[in-house]
Amino acid sequence: MSVLARLRIFIILVGAGGAGGFLGSVLGAAFNRQSLFIGGIIGGLVVSPVAAWLCGRVGWLEPHEVRGTALGAALGFAAAVFVAVNTLSSPIGPLLSPLLVGIGGLVGRRLGSGQRRDVQGGS
Repeated sequence: MSVLARLRIFIILVGAGGAGGFLGSVLGAAFNRQSLFIGGIIGGLVVSPVAAWLCGRVGWLEPHEVRGTALGAALGFAAAVFVAVNTLSSPIGPLLSPLLVGIGGLVGRRLGSGQRRDVQGGS
C-alpha cells in the first residue's frame, strides 16, 4: 500500500473519529452535561470503525485488513479520549489526540494483515 493510500485512510479515520465525537456530544447535550461526554465517547467509538468499514467498501483496504483497522481506530479513539480529558488545561492534548484514531487504525491494519499473512503462509 502506498504512502498516499495510507495517508488517505489516516485522514478519513481522524476526521470520522472527530465527527463521531462531535455529533455524539451534540446529541448527548440535549439531555445533560454528563450525557454530552458519554454521547461523544459513544459517537466516536461507533463512527471510527464504521469509517474503516467504508474504506474497505470503496476498496481502499483489503477485506482482511478491515477488522484490524476498525479495532485499531476504536482503540485509538479510546486513547484519544483519555489524553484529551487528562490534558484539558492545555490546548495541545485535545488538539493532537484525534491523531491517535488514525495511528491506531493504521497500526491495527498492519497487525491484522500481518496475522493474516502468517495464517496464509502456513507458519
